[in-house]
Amino acid sequence: MSTRLEILKGSLAKKNERLNAMLEKHYASIKEANGQPLNDKRNGQATLSRWERQDEAIRNLQISINDTLNAIEAEERKQARIEQVNETIPIEIMQLVQSGELIQWKKHPNIFFVKGVKDARITWDVKRKVVAHSYVNKIQDNAQWVRFAKIYNELHSELNNH
Repeated sequence: MSTRLEILKGSLAKKNERLNAMLEKHYASIKEANGQPLNDKRNGQATLSRWERQDEAIRNLQISINDTLNAIEAEERKQARIEQVNETIPIEIMQLVQSGELIQWKKHPNIFFVKGVKDARITWDVKRKVVAHSYVNKIQDNAQWVRFAKIYNELHSELNNH
């Protein structure tokens, strides 16, 4: 499970706890009226105003909970898509991802970044079943160039010469 998904689920749990507390407080406030008419001259309008504010806060929190649920569903769909794409990616690339040498882009799961290298990317072309690179000309540092070339050349020789 991704870190973002864990954060969203934690947020949802906190919001549900807060909603339960707000509902209990609201029901306790209603019980305080003890069946007395609220149109008396003493506190009737103030009580009704307080209940309306509580209702509004509860509605806003329910909207926030629904937004969080939608975000959780979206994140789970992203995770499912990544897992689906990972089934088509060669084991050699996935081993480098698991070891931390490559970083998989969540938005486009078939694109990878070499750790410590800025801009350049390694791409697994699903249709052609080959490894490619892009934005290599943007590498300015020689050490980054060597690191990228080493990893790319290893993958290229393992995967493209079959």
